[in-house]
Amino acid sequence: MKAKHQRLTLVLLAVGAVGGASLLALSALKDQAAFFYAPGDVKKDGLPIGRAVRLGGMVADHSIQRLADGVSMRFVVTDGFATVPVAYKGIAPDLFREKSGVVAEGSFNPDGSFTATNLLAKHDEKYMPPEIAGKMHETKTLQQ
Repeated sequence: MKAKHQRLTLVLLAVGAVGGASLLALSALKDQAAFFYAPGDVKKDGLPIGRAVRLGGMVADHSIQRLADGVSMRFVVTDGFATVPVAYKGIAPDLFREKSGVVAEGSFNPDGSFTATNLLAKHDEKYMPPEIAGKMHETKTLQQ
């Protein structure tokens, strides 16, 4: 076999290996991909029942209801056009409050409500953790 043919064979094997690895990675990620929806998208496009999705928007004012078990809550997510009721069981993030942004991971129920398995609270670009904010305002003097 000529050197030219050996190089061609190696290049074709390398391309095949990279293609195979890409297909394996994509098939593994297919089940993990979560699509993002706003309440208005759900109203317009219909419910994606049975799929893991993310629902994003603002927590509606006066909508958070904490249930008697201490870890369950219900609230409403809105984007200004539509609303979706959400049920969540777990500890909410510290930044979770009414009139703030939230991304809820979970799935839709046939009745149009959303069952969240994870909550992600959004904050604005001015947010700074309290530990860092306190240290930034300390003044120190130089002694000579």
